[in-house]
Amino acid sequence: MKKADIGLIGLAVMGENLVLNMESKGFTVAVYNRSVEKVDKFITGRGAGKNFIGCHSIAEMCKNLERPRKVMMLVKAGSPVDDFIDQIIPHLEEGDIIIDGGNSHFPDTIRRTKFVESKGLLFIGTGVSGGEEGALLGPSMMPGGSPAAWPAVKTIFQAVAAKVDGEPCCDWVGENGAGHFVKMVHNGIEYGDMQIICEAYQIMKELLGMTADEMHDTFAEWNKGDLDSYLVEITRDILGFKDENGEPLVEKILDTAGQKGTGKWTGVSALDLGIPLTLIGESVFARCLSAQKDLRTKASKVLHGPEKKFAGDRKQFLSDLKDALFGAKIISYAQGYDLMGEAAKEFKWNLNNGGIALMWRGGCIIRSVFLGKIKEAFDKNPNLEHLLLDEFFTETIEKAQAGWRRVVASAFTNGIPIPCLATALTYFDGFRSERLPANLLQAQRDYFGAHTYERLDKPRGEFFHTNWTGRGGDTASSTYTV
Repeated sequence: MKKADIGLIGLAVMGENLVLNMESKGFTVAVYNRSVEKVDKFITGRGAGKNFIGCHSIAEMCKNLERPRKVMMLVKAGSPVDDFIDQIIPHLEEGDIIIDGGNSHFPDTIRRTKFVESKGLLFIGTGVSGGEEGALLGPSMMPGGSPAAWPAVKTIFQAVAAKVDGEPCCDWVGENGAGHFVKMVHNGIEYGDMQIICEAYQIMKELLGMTADEMHDTFAEWNKGDLDSYLVEITRDILGFKDENGEPLVEKILDTAGQKGTGKWTGVSALDLGIPLTLIGESVFARCLSAQKDLRTKASKVLHGPEKKFAGDRKQFLSDLKDALFGAKIISYAQGYDLMGEAAKEFKWNLNNGGIALMWRGGCIIRSVFLGKIKEAFDKNPNLEHLLLDEFFTETIEKAQAGWRRVVASAFTNGIPIPCLATALTYFDGFRSERLPANLLQAQRDYFGAHTYERLDKPRGEFFHTNWTGRGGDTASSTYTV
């Protein structure tokens, strides 16, 4: 009997659809699930008559794999991954490969790569994005880990990945946790993209009084231009979807948002690395605030804002809103790339920024035409320090800012919460400011804690302390940056 090209553990939604994708590309797949009845159900159901080998144990699965054995897990992040690694290792030999395709936290992937390599094996931690449909028809895949493992899985991964202009949305990202880090940032950008779209929706609804059908038409139009993307596309479809009684279904959905933690991980990583990831951070907090539904309901009875009224040109305002959405989107990606750049320095990863944009152009949740411009920017200048310093993005965001400012001002005046559209504009203004008020902040720190400061008229790296009150001494606190 022919052995399988790859084995997969975990026949939930993503796993089941991914193995169907693999089999459709000509690969034989050995499948195993902890609840073995799922294996039998799959083999006699969606997998019937296809090139699958159903296995009732990890040992059986490993015996049915071609060398080097490739065992992929699509299981819940955390301890289940470690548990399966421990169960898999005894059945593998030197040079075999363990692959974690779940949403694992990148520090865990760094640790696991080191551990698995210490056993003479190879490890890959790969982000897989695109949801159920992407897994079946072509996801975006972001593999990192043991570089020696990539040649053995490249053919399979690039065959099943989404394609844009014939190029697979999958390539090697970097060592140890690089793949899962990039997937984490992808998810953080996804949080931000979704939130700015939701803020645009709330402005349309509460300030302009637009119906769901009118909003559907607007998003349909926006999806033909610069904002052409999967998330704008599905927003169009959602706004046009009717419940059984003919009313918009979206208006019947409870306004409390869930999250699985990847957005929070992105924000925490930014804090650890000292990168101002303001938009994604606010998008996480916006979900947290939405979850306080009962408290917000009570507050709405006692706290009152201004009466909402719009007296301008609605067509022009919608054009401004489109600019605001596009400007904020640019900021979100710029911040995400800034974070990846700092992580590459910290963890000594050689990230291909243009390649990452290509990986995100198809298959994944944040796929959009806009990503092609990011690839062009890094192709033109691989050492680009910041996305906003690329000529295209410099010109585009400057053109967008006038309308963007009008939208933010109108939202503030009318009491409509826009945490991400506003913080993105604030970041833009801070980033383009040669001088910020941190000089006063440093004076305050030195005043109460003798934390020292640098001077404009002295070389960088030379620190000073002032006895501000005349009562302090000359002793300064040690200078450090967290």
